[in-house]
Amino acid sequence: MKKVGLFLFILLLALLSIFVGVKDISFTQLFQWDSEQKLVLLTTRIPRTVSLMIAGSTISISGLIMQHLTQNKFVSPSTAGTMDSARLGILVVMIFFPTAPLLFRSLIAFLFAFGGTLIFLSLTRFLPSKNQVMIPLIGVMFGNIVGSIATFFAYQFQLVQNMSSWLQGNFSTVMKGSYELIYLTLPLLVIVYFFAYRFTIAGMGEDMSHSVGLNYRQTQLLGLSIVALSSAVVLIMVGSIPFLGVIIPNLVSMRYGDHMKNTLWITAVGGSIFLLICDVAARIVIAPYEIPVSVVVGVIGSLIFIFLLLRRRTA
Repeated sequence: MKKVGLFLFILLLALLSIFVGVKDISFTQLFQWDSEQKLVLLTTRIPRTVSLMIAGSTISISGLIMQHLTQNKFVSPSTAGTMDSARLGILVVMIFFPTAPLLFRSLIAFLFAFGGTLIFLSLTRFLPSKNQVMIPLIGVMFGNIVGSIATFFAYQFQLVQNMSSWLQGNFSTVMKGSYELIYLTLPLLVIVYFFAYRFTIAGMGEDMSHSVGLNYRQTQLLGLSIVALSSAVVLIMVGSIPFLGVIIPNLVSMRYGDHMKNTLWITAVGGSIFLLICDVAARIVIAPYEIPVSVVVGVIGSLIFIFLLLRRRTA
């Protein structure tokens, strides 16, 4: 019953996302199927809705993996320097390979994101693991350092405006023929499902992993590779979405526990639902104009994040 309810809710939000926009399209007019409606639906509305659902699921699951691998509820690609490192990689491509295809950009962004995440994990080994706030705080500081380096070189090569506008979380530019790379994250989500039990054990610590015969380092590298590649693809396609990878896994964990295989699909659906709601709100707040969805997610997500911090402190 729970699965049916979530499925119907996300279907309703997807339909709402398709019909909300500058161009008015009513459900009754849909069956007339004139050329203008066909162009709007197939070129922009449907690709945008699909991208929202995939991006929401991918970011949420990436956060879930990071939280298991670091044993910290407040770690995600946006608080571990992963996204900032990928942004630096994209800047390198823009400077040295300005005409490179998207796949090459994704590869370089993945390598930088993976390297940045490994550096963050190396830093966490010198920190007390029981301090749940200190580790993501160090991650944010590390990400700011990487971001400052990227901004410095962006100023040097006069790419600040180009980079900031391109990497801001926004789905208004998603169109048919320019978003399909995001489908690359779908097989990654399938891999996560098959390795979910291993990630759950890894989340119990290195000693527990060794006691049950699990190769902790290999599992950690696999998880980080999935997170880095997913983050790079999402960043290139739709930009940076803050807080989503932190709040959704935490909200799901509060209700359904920490067994990853049981909560994986709920986390994915929850991320899609949250991002769909924020994107629809971004389109109607100052209609007919719209604001970047990252702004709406940042406002709502920050409030939820503060609630999670206060709850963790009083627990």
